[in-house]
Amino acid sequence: INILFPDIIKEQNRELRGTQRAISRDRAALEKQEKQLELEIKKMAKTGNKEACKLLAKQLVQLRKQKNRTYAVSSKVTSMSTQTKVMNSQMKMAGAMSATAKTMQAVNKKMDPQKTLQTMQNFQKENMKMEMTEEMINDTLDDIFDASDEEEESQDIVNQVLDEIGIEISDKMAKAPSAARGLPCASASTAATISDEEIERQLKALGVD
Repeated sequence: INILFPDIIKEQNRELRGTQRAISRDRAALEKQEKQLELEIKKMAKTGNKEACKLLAKQLVQLRKQKNRTYAVSSKVTSMSTQTKVMNSQMKMAGAMSATAKTMQAVNKKMDPQKTLQTMQNFQKENMKMEMTEEMINDTLDDIFDASDEEEESQDIVNQVLDEIGIEISDKMAKAPSAARGLPCASASTAATISDEEIERQLKALGVD
C-alpha cells in the first residue's frame, strides 16, 4: 500500500490540475458571455425593448451565478490539491518513520540491553584481571632485577671495603717488624749472655761435678 500510495497521489494531482484548467476555461467563457450580454442589454435599453432587457438581465444573473460557482469549485479543487500534497508529505514522513522504526527494532534485537550490560561487565572484569596480572608481573620483575641490583651493589660495597681493609693490612704488615726480626733466637741469646764459667758454677751449686 505504501508503495502504491505515491502513484495514487500523483495521479490525483494530475486530475486536479486538469480540473482546475477546465474550470478556468469555463470561467473565461462565462466572462466573455457576460460581456456580450451586457452589450445586448444596453442595445435593448437604447431601443426601448423592455421585455428583451428583462430576459437578457435574467440570463446575465444566471451567468454570473455560474461564474461564482466556478470560483467556489476552483477553491475546492485548490483545497483538495493542497490536502493531497499534505497527505503525500505525511505519508513520506510515515514511511521514513516506519523505516526508522524497523532499523531501531533490528538494532534493539542485536543490542540486547542485558547482553550489552553483561558484555560491558565482563570487559571491566577481564580488564581488571589483566591490570592486576600485569601489575603482579611488573612487581615480580622489579623484585628480581632490584634484588640483583642490590646484590651487585652489596658485593661492590663488600669488595670495596675488603680492598680498603686489605690495603690497610698490607700497609700495616709492610711497616710492622716481622716476628723473626723482633724476637731474638733462644740459642743465640743463650750463647751471647751465658758463659761456660756460669754454667759450671750452677752445676757445682747443684752438686754435679
